[in-house]
Amino acid sequence: MLRLREFESTLLRQPKPGFQLLSRGEEAIAVGICTVLDRTDPLLCSGRSIGMALARGVPAGGLLAELIGKDGGPNRGRAGRAHVSMPSVGLWGAHGVVAGNLSVAAGVALAQQQLGTGRVTCCVFGDGACGAGALHETLNVAALWRLPLLLVVDNNGYAVSTSVDKGLAAASLTDFAAPFHVPAAAVDGTDIDAVVAAMEESVAAIRAGGGPRFLEMRCTRMGAHSTLTKEERPAEEVERFKAFDPLRLYEARLRAKGMLDDAGWAAIGAAVGAEMAGAEQFAADAPWPDPQEAFLDAQS
Repeated sequence: MLRLREFESTLLRQPKPGFQLLSRGEEAIAVGICTVLDRTDPLLCSGRSIGMALARGVPAGGLLAELIGKDGGPNRGRAGRAHVSMPSVGLWGAHGVVAGNLSVAAGVALAQQQLGTGRVTCCVFGDGACGAGALHETLNVAALWRLPLLLVVDNNGYAVSTSVDKGLAAASLTDFAAPFHVPAAAVDGTDIDAVVAAMEESVAAIRAGGGPRFLEMRCTRMGAHSTLTKEERPAEEVERFKAFDPLRLYEARLRAKGMLDDAGWAAIGAAVGAEMAGAEQFAADAPWPDPQEAFLDAQS
């Protein structure tokens, strides 16, 4: 979680960090999901992809290069934050369109089922996507065909500046799964131990042939919607979010259990700092893409 937090700080130090959606406050979800999934399990995520990509195993230097548009990233600087992918580490792609990854994930899960791979497809999306018809269509197909699909909604309470209670009629986001008889659970997304436990239970059930599952990860977004969006949430609410910082909560828990002290915390910080310095140097040394390669993967 500290790696994810420091990586985003490193990104924001760049001369042109670009239009980014950051993961501050949601790191426990990314780390918890990627801790449980096997390397071969396909993971698809929303456009808030930076933390997810780093947790999944995309190298920090390559990811930083990708985000600032340089060659040397997993997609040679052409995908950026909205469409970054690296199948070799199990990241099958981000999707910059709200709810755009849901039906794609159903197709990926169907392919895994037909091929008999035993893999679980995991699709992470934001609470705003719950207002899209694609979610209901995906749940319907997944339930009918008992697809090996785990749907994880990252509920930080706001779709840009619209609160969940003003944008969605359901009392709880888990209610969206009920008509399709898909087992669902709400999880404290600021508690990494709770995230891991819920993921382990869901993944095991899906891998055993139990069909799709739905998890609502309740969390806080500790910054504005994007680097180009002003903060529109009430100031007192944003101030309260500091008490739900997953990184600080876990640090305090480890200290209380005697598993972490000042020296240990300093060592972790130094290791992360060294990694980020290396990533920054890698990105600085990476070349800008050749304009002639803009259509390298285009279909004729």
